[in-house]
Order: sequence, then C-alpha cells, then structure tokens
Amino acid sequence: MKQITYITRDIERALGMNPSAEYHIVCNKSPYSETIKATFPEFVTLIPAPAKPMGTGDLIAEYSKTTKPATNSSLLVFKNTERIEPVAVTAGWSLLNPKASLAESIENKISQIEWLGDLSKYLASHHIDLAKNITWSKEPFILQWAHGHTGGGTVLISSEKELDAIKAKFPERITRRTEFVGGPSFTVNVVVAPNKILIGNVSYQITGTLPFTDNVFATVGNDWALTHSLLNEREIEYIHEIARNIGKKMSDSGWRGLFGIDLIRDDERNTMHLIEINARQPASTTFESFLQRENRALGVKGITMFEAHIKALQDEKIDDELILINDGAQILQRITSQIKDVSNEKIVELNAQGHISIPYLNIMPNEDLLRIQSMQGLMETHGRLNKRGKAILEIITGVKKGEEIDTLKDAFDL
Repeated sequence: MKQITYITRDIERALGMNPSAEYHIVCNKSPYSETIKATFPEFVTLIPAPAKPMGTGDLIAEYSKTTKPATNSSLLVFKNTERIEPVAVTAGWSLLNPKASLAESIENKISQIEWLGDLSKYLASHHIDLAKNITWSKEPFILQWAHGHTGGGTVLISSEKELDAIKAKFPERITRRTEFVGGPSFTVNVVVAPNKILIGNVSYQITGTLPFTDNVFATVGNDWALTHSLLNEREIEYIHEIARNIGKKMSDSGWRGLFGIDLIRDDERNTMHLIEINARQPASTTFESFLQRENRALGVKGITMFEAHIKALQDEKIDDELILINDGAQILQRITSQIKDVSNEKIVELNAQGHISIPYLNIMPNEDLLRIQSMQGLMETHGRLNKRGKAILEIITGVKKGEEIDTLKDAFDL
C-alpha cells in the first residue's frame, strides 16, 4: 500500500484501520483524538483550532503549510466536495477520492433521477417539479431539495397548509416529491472495486428516535443484530440486487471505493424502496470495520469494508470476500433543543457498561455530539430500544425507568 494521509474533521471517520507508517491521520485536536494520538504518537497529527473545529478543506490548507506531500503519498478525505478538491490540488496532493462532480451527480436528489435511469424503478413513486407547481392530493408525501444532510433536506408534508408555506417560501426551487412510505429503514455499505462489487452487512437504520435527535428523518444509528429479525432472505437478496446494480452503474461512471444506500420497507404493501445514495464513505463504515476486525480475531476469514475501500481507491483488484457480522450496534446522540452536551461522568458510566463512547466538539443543532458503540444490538424491534438501549437512554437523559416523563415514557415504553 502506498502511503496514505487521511485528513478529516473528526478522527472517528478515519479509524477504519489503525494509524501506521503507511496510514497517517490528520485531524482537529480534541480530548478524544488526543487519546488516539497517545496510542499512535508517530502516526497521528493533531491541529489545534482557535475557536471551533476546522473543516476538512481548512485542515488540508493548514497542514500543507508545514508538510508537503511525499512523492508516493496520496490524500484521502471522508467526502470529496467542490470546495475540498481545489484546495487539495493547490496544495499538491494526489486525491484518492472519486471526483467531486461525480459524487454530486449521484447524490443530488434531482440529478440523481437522471443518473439512475432505469434503476429509478427502485425508488418509491416520485416526481420532479418547481415547488410552486406541487399540489396537495389529500395524502401525506415527502418533499426533498437537491441537497440535504442527516435528514435536513427532507420534509414530510401532512397538510395543504404545510405545502402552501413551502411554496410561498421557495416557489422557484426544484424539488422531488415522493410518495410517503411507512416502515423500517435499512442501510448497506458497498465497495466498488475494479473487478467486483462488494456488498457489506445490511443494518437496521435507527432513525428519528427521541431524545437522540429532534429531526424525524435524521439517522441516529445502526443495528446489525436486528436485521435478520425484520428481514427474510428474499428481502435481503433484493437489497443486494439493488446495491449490486447501483454499484455496477457507479463503476461504469468511474467510481471507486465506498458508497452507501438507504432503503425502506413499505409495510403496507410489503415492498422495498431505495431512499438515497450516499456517494462517499458512509458514517457507519468505521464501526462495521471494527466489528469485522473483531470477528477476524476469532478466526473469520476475509477483508473489512475499510480495507476494501483503500484497495479499491488504489484500483487494486480484490480477491477476498467481506467479513460477515450479525451483531453490534451504534447510536448517536445529536445536539438537540434539550440535549446540548453529555457530561464526562455519563461517558464514564457508558464505558463502564462495556460501550465505546466517542465525543465530538460540534455545537450546531443536529450535529454529532456523542457516538455510543456496542458489541451487541440495541434494538428490540423497529422503533423500540431493547434493555441495553434503554440503559443508554437512562444514562443520557438521567431519567430512570418508572419515572413520570411525558414524551420519553410514551416513545420508549419505559
């Protein structure tokens, strides 16, 4: 492997493999990143930020002031963008990530329809139009703008009044109207290699769960243990079909490395639909790779998602198969109107229960605050935490089972 420098705002994104002489990490200085540097002092560079954590582009520019890329060194980022790409080029880096323009055409909710072509059949019934032309049909539906992050570009329209407010505010904005589908959501990470499409382990997507987010569409975690309780083999194979066909189309477009797809099962019609394509390294990659490494230590053969990502980005053929996992989960506390920080005492308590707790320095609403990773599942069924999940909830909120609290008691059946 050539020497790779992964520059990222949050070090957790880069921990799909351990830092080494061939794999250097550059990120913002934080209490958590300092613990990683203490373990790998020669292979982690921390950059102090004067006010708030720097974005990836700023980190590249700052790091490049004192460090010039080695001849055999390449740069890797979590997600390439039209802002990051020119900064990297100007600094002399060879960027491993696919072109930002390609990622944009695939991920953009509007251009994605044209890019998908025949594969748009995997989406729920949809229509592209200016917001002012959208009409109320007396049934709830989803409106999506071209861009969104963690559910921020998605709106559920439940009444004509809500639609009129959107039309008045953004009459000329192009939007995608999609039929509302109710049911559990799932995520699968995929690697496009030069010789094959590698499909990862399907996880149940924890979405919109109180008190971890205020946004009903925001993803707050993944549970790999619940998948086979909710999906039968036919449904899993259909997800694989969707992932494989999208992966082939991405390969034909010049894509290499990781991407992810989110899907939803329509429980009323018993059908599966594609929700979105994340044309980048999905956030769940790091922990999926960690769980895969743990299984490999127990004798399971194969390669991890992140290892496959690195190989594919360097256009290396991959002969190994991905390591299978069937347990483990993570849940993310986002910044909400009620929860803006998590004390060190609570983090210590979470770790004492056997979890891995990763804090972030973010300050904006709905940004990552604390990632909690468990070697076992946290969900009992769709939308309901199990005993381990409820124990996390009690620590985060400080509310013990049986206490009278309105929304949490109703939402989590405490």
